[in-house]
Amino acid sequence: MQLVGQTEHKTLHGHRSAAGPRGRVGVALAALLVAALGTGCGSAADSAPARKGGKAADAPAGAAGAVANPAEQQKAAQQARIAAAKKWRLAKPPLAAPAAPKTKPEITTREGFEVEGQDELPPVFTTVPTEDKVVFLTIDDGAEKDPEFLKMMQELKIPYTAFLSDYLVRDNYPYFKQMQAAGVSLNNHTLNHRYMPALSYEEQREEICGQQDTIQKQFGKRPTLFRPPYGNYNQDTLRAAKSCGIKAVPLWNAEAFVNRMDWREWDRDLHPGDIILTHFRGREDWKGTMPDMIRHVMKTVTDKGYAVARLEDYL
Repeated sequence: MQLVGQTEHKTLHGHRSAAGPRGRVGVALAALLVAALGTGCGSAADSAPARKGGKAADAPAGAAGAVANPAEQQKAAQQARIAAAKKWRLAKPPLAAPAAPKTKPEITTREGFEVEGQDELPPVFTTVPTEDKVVFLTIDDGAEKDPEFLKMMQELKIPYTAFLSDYLVRDNYPYFKQMQAAGVSLNNHTLNHRYMPALSYEEQREEICGQQDTIQKQFGKRPTLFRPPYGNYNQDTLRAAKSCGIKAVPLWNAEAFVNRMDWREWDRDLHPGDIILTHFRGREDWKGTMPDMIRHVMKTVTDKGYAVARLEDYL
């Protein structure tokens, strides 16, 4: 199976070493932002506990109650987007994503493998079926660990999903713990980023289940999403993934770099629910940084009228 940008994706993986802004917001606006936006870029489900007994903790009376008005919250959120966009040199503020759907889209795509009943394999898909004008940003591997990227994404409130390979991540687990604390979901991209179809079922299972165990040990949560290295897989890959607790296999429809987007060949455009792939890379691989890449991605996405939503909210 060939996917957009697969050749370059594989080449850069094979040569990447494992080593390896400032506006001020007034106090009154900051109080509004706390109520309107929270502290992270994604769902609190993957961050430090902020709820008790599954319900939001009681809000203190007084000043906090003064910002409960939805119109004020919306205004504060827009002011925050404008200020953050200016700080991080975005051409336009990111568009706000709609609320997460109450009913999740049904994803049944499986690239060439049809099974029935209890043996059903995890779905493989490049687009989430939705009419919302949203796309999803996913970031692979874990080689580059740029602290400016973490600050940028949290301040801009741009959600994203990470797919990690342990051989690139293990030298700095705390970096990804910061990411997780900001609400980012950390998912499985195998232990060693090997070409899965060349491996036996047991070898594939070791790569996937081993990374499941590592992520649970280091970050306290077992992933349910898996992305095979280079986007290549076979039926054994899906069987192994299912046995390791994987529920879905998101691939991608476009790949982002610091100076361009690689599109699927037949129309070179975004569609509602498209998944965008990029990587944790820096100047060793790109002519720029991860913040440079985000600026280019967000200009493309925003100019086309799309917001970036959290993938897990639709699955």
